[in-house]
Amino acid sequence: MTENTDPGRNVLVVSAHPDPRSLNASLTAFAVDQLRAAGHEVRLSDLYAMKWKATVDADDFPEHGTDRRLHVMDVSEEATLAGRLAPDIAAEQEKLLWSDAVILHFPMWWFAAPAILKGWIDRVFTSGFAYGPRVAPPYGEDAPLAGRRALLSVTYGARERSFSDRGIHGRLTDVLHPLQHGLFRFTGMTPLEPFTVSEANALPAEHFAAAREAYAHRLGTLFTADPVPYEAPARTGRTVGPQPSSSGSSSSSSSVPLS
Repeated sequence: MTENTDPGRNVLVVSAHPDPRSLNASLTAFAVDQLRAAGHEVRLSDLYAMKWKATVDADDFPEHGTDRRLHVMDVSEEATLAGRLAPDIAAEQEKLLWSDAVILHFPMWWFAAPAILKGWIDRVFTSGFAYGPRVAPPYGEDAPLAGRRALLSVTYGARERSFSDRGIHGRLTDVLHPLQHGLFRFTGMTPLEPFTVSEANALPAEHFAAAREAYAHRLGTLFTADPVPYEAPARTGRTVGPQPSSSGSSSSSSSVPLS
């Protein structure tokens, strides 16, 4: 991998942490500054600051009649193709089309992205825009969002070894598979190796400095790093993590991965 030597790209950064003083939000601000200093155009969608509505409902499709069933895929495709989506959805879709790369910043809560980010995905990646019979097939070079690089920047509270082949939580690759494969690769984007920071709830200042340095390198290779190859979730049949004792109890030194 080499440092990016082709400035002037468009990068969409999506942030999903409720506290701007958090580690995750600090890394988001750092990323925006680094990318702009490198000559890139950056648009930031701070979902909490935007008061983003996380639920799909009839309000997303203003011209949908109340006498009709809300079949989300059909109705969203109809509204998308007719240009009749709610304005906040249309604005985020425009940002995606504008972008050359997308970075999703979020804390891992209960082995997944926060609900507000899941709601951004649910509402923005509509049929007729990101998937569906009226657009190019998924996974290919002509898929709807092909040509865009995609990076996850994730903080979590557990120890790094907890998300490993023998860790109590299983492999981090498997936990992030729905986003890396089910969102990015499905829509044609190119997923990169995620940037992650463990033990985020009590990170010492010197470790934060090291994390920023590592992140600066990753941002510098945003357009040159090799994409991650496709890998299905592990199905080895091997039990992961501590085993119950003869009394039926089990123990672990790992915390629930919140941040």
